[in-house]
Amino acid sequence: MDGKEYQSLTIARVGWKKSSLTATKGELVAQPLEPGFGTTFGNALRRVLLGGVEGAAVTSVIIKGINNEFSTLPGVVEDSLHITLNIKGIVVKSKDGKPGKMHLKSNKAGAVTVADIVADDNIELINLEHVIANLADDGVLDVEFFVEPGRGYQPAKWPEDKKLQDDDRVYLDAMFSPVRQVAWHTEKARVGGKIDYDKLLLTVETDGSVSPIDVVHYAVSVIRTQMEHFLVDDEIPFNEISHKPEDLDVAKDANQEVLLPSGISVDLLLKPIDEMELSVRAHNCLINADIKRIVDLVNLDEEQGLNIKNFGKKSLGEVKESMKNLGLTFGMNIPEEALHAALAAKSKAE
Repeated sequence: MDGKEYQSLTIARVGWKKSSLTATKGELVAQPLEPGFGTTFGNALRRVLLGGVEGAAVTSVIIKGINNEFSTLPGVVEDSLHITLNIKGIVVKSKDGKPGKMHLKSNKAGAVTVADIVADDNIELINLEHVIANLADDGVLDVEFFVEPGRGYQPAKWPEDKKLQDDDRVYLDAMFSPVRQVAWHTEKARVGGKIDYDKLLLTVETDGSVSPIDVVHYAVSVIRTQMEHFLVDDEIPFNEISHKPEDLDVAKDANQEVLLPSGISVDLLLKPIDEMELSVRAHNCLINADIKRIVDLVNLDEEQGLNIKNFGKKSLGEVKESMKNLGLTFGMNIPEEALHAALAAKSKAE
């Protein structure tokens, strides 16, 4: 910008603690950060993670034999209010970010759980052991669920002009966020002879519908996208003039993993799709769509896969099974930067 020289900034090394990373909980470590930046980033990330990450939830139900949330059903231990409270505890994931429906019909005595629900193809049920109701020998529970995507909290959307709905639908308030808890704190980090740099430790817990890695990626994307609109001129290219992590005298925690899902090898992700031993039809469709590496494939979602020319549901099922055998899934959203960081860390370790 007008030839002015700017002072560089320290670029942090960012990773997840491998020993504690699960599908629902993880601890992110970012170091070294400029003095004071740990508090700034920790606050911003926590706010966006708790209120700005989109998810899906059941927003209304039709329970056969009930037309309001205070009714009872013969042969069902819980009343409808208790049932709807249990329904709010169902954890769902919309694979394509679109609404969907689910259905449950059970007449077996005992506990009725989420595992008894049949969902649309775009809806994935997470907490299968969660109990919805308990039935006696003569009990029957028939429920239709309506799932919607959203962000944050939404109160029950009861129409204001009527108390009872024509279809006997009961509306529920919904918490869409897949993030259950976020905590952070900072420690001091050393860079060369300086000891006033920050180390940020961010702990994230989700409901299992989204991994901690993915929700942090989403939150950072939200913050970056929003902050871009505050620029009044060309962005100052700090990334080009700043120190890279490998240039700094900062020890890498041996228990820290770069931004790749737990247990996934960077070498596997960079292999050609030929390694997956797919049928000729499926292989050729992917190659023609310029999907040549395994990482290119896992970064697609299922809808994008189905949109590939001549790539139908049969080919999709074949690819999903092959990916499952390798511990992979669609929609992993692994950025190239994470691959480069993993390769650099591996090379340095060797």
